[in-house]
Amino acid sequence: MKKYEIFLFDADGTLFDYDLAEENALKIMFEYCKFNYSQSIREKYREINLKMWDRYEKDEISKEELQIQRFEEFFKEIDVFYDCRDFNEKYLKELGKGNFLINGAFEICKSIIDKNKKIYIVTNGILATQKSRIEHSIVKDFISDFFVSEIIGSQKPEKAYFDYVFAHIENVSKDLILIIGDNLKADILGGINAGIDNCWFNNNSKINNTDIKPTYEINDLYELNKFI
Repeated sequence: MKKYEIFLFDADGTLFDYDLAEENALKIMFEYCKFNYSQSIREKYREINLKMWDRYEKDEISKEELQIQRFEEFFKEIDVFYDCRDFNEKYLKELGKGNFLINGAFEICKSIIDKNKKIYIVTNGILATQKSRIEHSIVKDFISDFFVSEIIGSQKPEKAYFDYVFAHIENVSKDLILIIGDNLKADILGGINAGIDNCWFNNNSKINNTDIKPTYEINDLYELNKFI
């Protein structure tokens, strides 16, 4: 099995349990605003949020528009009234505290570092949230650096995003770099566009109905041991 020297991890849904962080932050905000919370409301927000992120990744809206429009549409759907900008600001602070890890994330990161290899995070997430989550995480010391699309000015899966990343990491052959992510359109297509091997973290055993073909597919982070 091929071994790699540099591991580029997506953040949300790959290293960090975004679903748990999102649910926790939403519950806290609903309690703060004295809104009634339920699982169906949480699912409605998730549906709208995913739709807005998909639009962002297609360059249809900016990240700033995404943050406000998701709550505008969400509040309209559940028939509540609150200042969307204020809600978003407070929600992001709570979301940034949610540094819950995916099962196996700590152990895999430690294994990579123990073998003197490097870990970088590559994310389209919101800068303040990602920075807070990483800095308060138990894997912080394992991460050499993290790259957020807001700073770079381009995003996964664009080649320009990865050109920036390659220019700011240890000088190593692309043949020795592996990107790992749960999103076919952002992470796996991004790896293909960048000319590096890629690994789809498909922990929910989804069916790949796209034309995007990953180099590898895993259902558990522990499977990455074979590449270290």
